[in-house]
Amino acid sequence: MGGDIANQALGVVVGAAQPGMSVLSLCEKGDAYMVAETGKVFKKEKDMKKGIAFPTSVSVNNCVCHFSPLKSDPDYTLKDGDLVKIDLGVHVDGFIANVAHSFVVGASKEKPVTGRKADVIKAAHLCAEAALRLVKPGSQNTQVTEAWNKIAQSFKCSPIEGMLSHQLKQHVIDGEKTIIQNPSDQQRKDHEKAEFEVHEVYAVDVLISTGEGKAKDGVQRTTIYKRDPHKQYGLKMKTSRMFFSEVERRFDAMPFTLRALEDEAKARLGVVECAKHELLQPFSVLNEKEGEFVAQFKFTVMLMANGPHKITGAPFEAELYKSEYEVQDAELRTLLQSSASRRTQKKKKKK
Repeated sequence: MGGDIANQALGVVVGAAQPGMSVLSLCEKGDAYMVAETGKVFKKEKDMKKGIAFPTSVSVNNCVCHFSPLKSDPDYTLKDGDLVKIDLGVHVDGFIANVAHSFVVGASKEKPVTGRKADVIKAAHLCAEAALRLVKPGSQNTQVTEAWNKIAQSFKCSPIEGMLSHQLKQHVIDGEKTIIQNPSDQQRKDHEKAEFEVHEVYAVDVLISTGEGKAKDGVQRTTIYKRDPHKQYGLKMKTSRMFFSEVERRFDAMPFTLRALEDEAKARLGVVECAKHELLQPFSVLNEKEGEFVAQFKFTVMLMANGPHKITGAPFEAELYKSEYEVQDAELRTLLQSSASRRTQKKKKKK
């Protein structure tokens, strides 16, 4: 159910992402849709929490992720040829469905995308397809990391260093088990190896760059935060206390945007003390070097005994992206050609 709403919200934002549209208006459109649609389900369950699990962010070209401006921030207007990444998430009773999709504004069968934008979108899509086949019970997270490196290299691209895909649990968007992208030597030592198990759920997040894959904090304001339920601190400022109590009441431990607060100006003020004392974790806006392009695909998958059950993700229009490169590794080519659909099981008769 959350997966369907997330997919529909993504479709609404992708459909509206035309030249001349502002990023702010797209973010508002996505968030409004998620709030409205989750409000229609389980109406009788008054205490059930539901709504946004990750606010709509629209990151363009070399901006890697988390760009979701406030009304008072500099906006960005889409233009023909922009490589756009849309990222959002929904939860119903704390069960999370996250999704992200990349496309080029104005791409069509008559005017397909070529060059580096096509390379990076194709590479990211194939990394996501490989992960759908590798994130399965009994496999290791390191196998996914290695596959992503090989696929990206085939397209002369790099995965964004250190980015994590997280296991999802009820009310928890950043579970213990993770898959790391393109780890540095230190990250490789520190990152815990893990084996995937039946009935686990993952948000598999692929971010690939035409550049070196080094993401830096941007000049853009951080607007997306998440409460850290393990941290406590006695806030000194009244504005901070009022802001934090609204966050606790409305968002629990889910990521939220400052745009969603009742008074955006007071939220901008109140967030400072909360973030300084780590009551809130920031989702910083990250950027690759100017002139590079970054593509992202994210899907939520449940690991069932008979195969993966992918609950989010938009259809990929392969004919719109023409790259001169292809996957070189023979094992990965075989993997990508294999079926990712679940084996059908005979239904057990109800007793």
